[in-house]
Amino acid sequence: MIYFVATPIGNLKDITLRALETLKEADVIFCEDTRHTLKLLNAYEIKKPLKSCHKFNERSAAEQIVMLSREGKNVCIVSDAGMPVVSDPGREVTRILREENEPYTVLPGANAFLCALVLSALPSDRFTFLGFLPEKAKERERLLAEYRTRPETLAFHCAPQDVDGYIAAMYKAFGERRAAAVREITKIHEETVPFLLSEGLSGEKRGEYVLIVEGAAETENPRCELSPREHVAALMETGLDKKDALKAAAKERGVSKSELYKETLDL
Repeated sequence: MIYFVATPIGNLKDITLRALETLKEADVIFCEDTRHTLKLLNAYEIKKPLKSCHKFNERSAAEQIVMLSREGKNVCIVSDAGMPVVSDPGREVTRILREENEPYTVLPGANAFLCALVLSALPSDRFTFLGFLPEKAKERERLLAEYRTRPETLAFHCAPQDVDGYIAAMYKAFGERRAAAVREITKIHEETVPFLLSEGLSGEKRGEYVLIVEGAAETENPRCELSPREHVAALMETGLDKKDALKAAAKERGVSKSELYKETLDL
């Protein structure tokens, strides 16, 4: 059987009894970084063969996982911290397992962005997790533009060196919003700092961050008062191509893309 196992995001005690039992019964463990996973296993006196499964070898790792499972082996897949697949290697593995009709299951556990959402005290009834933003400025602008008028709270993963750039890009795309920067979750120096996008985040940036940003207010969607053609054109002016602008406008207006397409043939 194949198990995707959530591991601690900081405090090594944040692992379930079921996860420990499964890791102890595994024939092999595929992990993002063998050195990192070894620290967890050593803490619980677990000795198992470790194999790498990261973004550069995920396809070949998936082929090994399928082969081992069909031999009757118990295979565990873990990331360095939290839930595999979520912003970490594993998505390609799940895709191949589904294509091969190979069964697998998941063991729940720690998750950074859900913890950060609670710590932020921002609305949590509806939210969207967007992970890391694209590295290229144009792609980053395009993605943020798609979510400018969305009402739900937004969650982002962010490396310390990118915090200021992320916040600047968000302020440019969203305007003024409440936000919270959460870092070192479950660790000794856990910190949650509320701030406004216009203010940015002061001080030295250390540790991995989760940035939580409030959604758009209902009054922040004046484009819905425009004609369909004007609405799509306004979105294209933010940097979206026509296809993405049609998709975003359809979401904002609550209609299908086909309804808007015929109104925008000349764009």
